[in-house]
This record gives sequence, structure tokens and C-alpha cells, in this order.
Amino acid sequence: LPALLAALFAPLVVIAAGGIDRRRILCALLGLLLVANVASALAPSIGGLLAARVLVGFCMGGIWAIAGGLAARLVPSARIGLATSIIFGGVAAASVLGVPLGALIGEALGWRWAFVVMAAFSAAVLLLHLWVVPALPVDGSVRARQFVQQLGNRSLQQGLLLTLLLVAGHFIAFTYVRPLLTTLANIDAAWIGGLLFAYGMAGIVGNFIVGLLAARRPRGLLLAIALGLLLTPLLFLWTGGTPASGAVVLLLWGLAYGGVSVGLMTWMMTAAPKAVEIATALYVGVFNIGIALGAWGGGLLLDGIGLRANLWVAAGFAAAATLVVAGMRRQ
Repeated sequence: LPALLAALFAPLVVIAAGGIDRRRILCALLGLLLVANVASALAPSIGGLLAARVLVGFCMGGIWAIAGGLAARLVPSARIGLATSIIFGGVAAASVLGVPLGALIGEALGWRWAFVVMAAFSAAVLLLHLWVVPALPVDGSVRARQFVQQLGNRSLQQGLLLTLLLVAGHFIAFTYVRPLLTTLANIDAAWIGGLLFAYGMAGIVGNFIVGLLAARRPRGLLLAIALGLLLTPLLFLWTGGTPASGAVVLLLWGLAYGGVSVGLMTWMMTAAPKAVEIATALYVGVFNIGIALGAWGGGLLLDGIGLRANLWVAAGFAAAATLVVAGMRRQ
């Protein structure tokens, strides 16, 4: 639910923000995120919890759409790639640490306390934002017709299609990584948490490697990422039948996927240098649609055919993404 709503709200928040200082917009969204997590912790029923998650989707779509394009406004042009990798390093770190920490807190203190801790984190980020982020005025407001105009940008179209293929393909398999590791690789459940942490560390390494190089070779790096996400599910199918080989393939998977966010975002900014906020909002929308479709489609495959089908289809999506990158023009 939050992923689909973030996809919807990302462009809407950018349009509604108009000419308001982006620092103020981020403050308001972080404040709402704090409220949403408190509401989640106090939810009296599943309906109340889902209502609070609607607000989370609204906040995250807006925060991601605006924050994703801030690098170009905060650092010199030579450091945009590194700054973008730092911003999206937060996505990589959250993907690794969020679920294990939430599960740990929930098991120790109850699920409501996981949301209480998230509310505390939201408050801390809001205070840090107020302290360190400068004013971010804009020259003008973004209008709906500008989104329509940018959708005619061929390089941006290619980037959005690539985002959908890579993200959906990844989540078709990764959403079900625990049963993949325990069933196909025969890894004991006690090792899963540590392996996922190692996966995340590999992802953060991949994120910064791509961030350092993306500004100079965006197309070549996207090709390497697509090939990496093509090879990892195939390696899992062919060689991942033992705990050792399954663990090695998982680390390679993390390294390959870690560069997706910064690599794609760099391509978007290069494709639409005068409309970075619009490109970011469209990217965030398609990225979250990819998460939702991948998790949903992967569930259907798992129920209907079995885990191996998830890996084959994930490889198919990555193969299609590789063909899309091959057809991209150098920027």
C-alpha cells in the first residue's frame, strides 16, 4: 500500500509544492511522517493501521521525489555523482537495516514499539534537517504540463522503462529471499539475518562504486548492473544449491543491485538536466510501482509454480533491461 501510494503522490507533491522553499516542504513531510508513525503505533485496528500507512506513502513519495534531486543544488557539478550516491546510500542502508531492526524490536517489545522507534527516528531526522540543510528556494513552480512534456523525452522514457524492469525483476525474487536461501540453498534459518546484513553491506559498496563513476559512464554502468542482475538469479539456479555457493551468489546480488538507485538517478538527471525534480518524481513513481508489481507478481509465481520460477522470471526481466540499455544513446 505505501509503495503504490508513494508512486501516486511523488509527482503530485512536486506539483503541489509550487514555488515553496523545498526545505520547508521537507520539514512538513518529515513532520507528517512523525505523525503517521505515532498513528501506526496507536492504531486500534488493521483499518486504522492501513490509514496511517496511507499517510506514510504520501510522505515517502514526496520526500524521495524532492530529496533525490537535491545533490545538484547542494554540491559542485564534479561531486554530484558522489553526493547522489550518499543520498541513495540511505535507501541501500534502510533496505538492509530497517526490516531486521523492526523485527528485532517487534519480537522483544511488541510490534507497536517498532513504530514508536520509527517515530523517534523521524523526529531525529527532522531536527537534523532543520540544523544542517540550507534554504532551497526554487525559481518557479512545476506544472502538470511539464510532466507531460518530459514524458516525451526519449532518454527519460528509456530510463523509466529500465527502472521498471530492474526493480520489478529484483523484487520478484528478493521479496522471497528467505525461502530462496532456506529451500534452494539449504541455509539454516539461524544464518539468514547475518547473510542479509552482509548482502546489505555489499549493496552499500556497490552503491558507492557506481556513485563515484556514474557521472562519467552512466550507460556503461547501467549495462553492468543489468548484466549482474541477469547473472545472479541464473547462478542461483545453476550453482546455488549449497550454503556456501548460495551465500556467495547473495553477496554478488547485493553488489549488483546496490548501484541501481544511484545509476538510474544519474541517468535521469543527465536526461533532463533542466527538469531534475520532474525526472526524480517520475523515477520515484515508477520505482515504487516496480516494487509493488514485483512483490505481487512474485507471490503469484511462488503460489502457482514455485520458487525456481521466480528466479527464471527475474532473469527474464534483467535480460529485457540489458536490451534496453544496449539501445540507449550515450549521454
